[in-house]
Amino acid sequence: MAALRRGCGRLLARRPWAAQALTAGALMGAGDVIAQQLVERRGLHGHHVPRTLKMMAIGFCFVGPVVGGWYKILDQLVPGTTKVVAVKKMVLDQGGFAPCFLGCFLAITGAMNGLSAAENWSKIQQDYTDALLTNYCIWPPVQIANFYFVPLKHRLAVVQCVAIVWNCYLSWKANRM
Repeated sequence: MAALRRGCGRLLARRPWAAQALTAGALMGAGDVIAQQLVERRGLHGHHVPRTLKMMAIGFCFVGPVVGGWYKILDQLVPGTTKVVAVKKMVLDQGGFAPCFLGCFLAITGAMNGLSAAENWSKIQQDYTDALLTNYCIWPPVQIANFYFVPLKHRLAVVQCVAIVWNCYLSWKANRM
């Protein structure tokens, strides 16, 4: 376990973007597995592996790079780690970034699931408000703690660990037809 931790630390130090993308992809996949097995109760024989791989790809190619980049931008816009700064960052994150990110996530998921533009738009209209309101129940306190206590290079990993439950919800929400 210690060797794995050291290896992850070296990867994060040498290639932070790669580490963040790998972490996000792996944890998005874990969230989908949990969604399929515990929420939807598909069982091992009913598990839809392509769906898990799509969620992992979204984590690798979209969630990791976009959220990791956003945290860097946010630290430049609002430098510091005081309580007031943490609240300001959370307000920007939840008021500006989260609504846009969630819409993009739902659109990408719909496209990867083969929905037409009209079907995708209809699905976004159906799911977006509920997903955003659920986001607001979970993320503001997590983000305040994240921005106050966690160094920038570890924020995405901390958020993604908490996000296993969120990813499970998003996977279920985005993939129910």
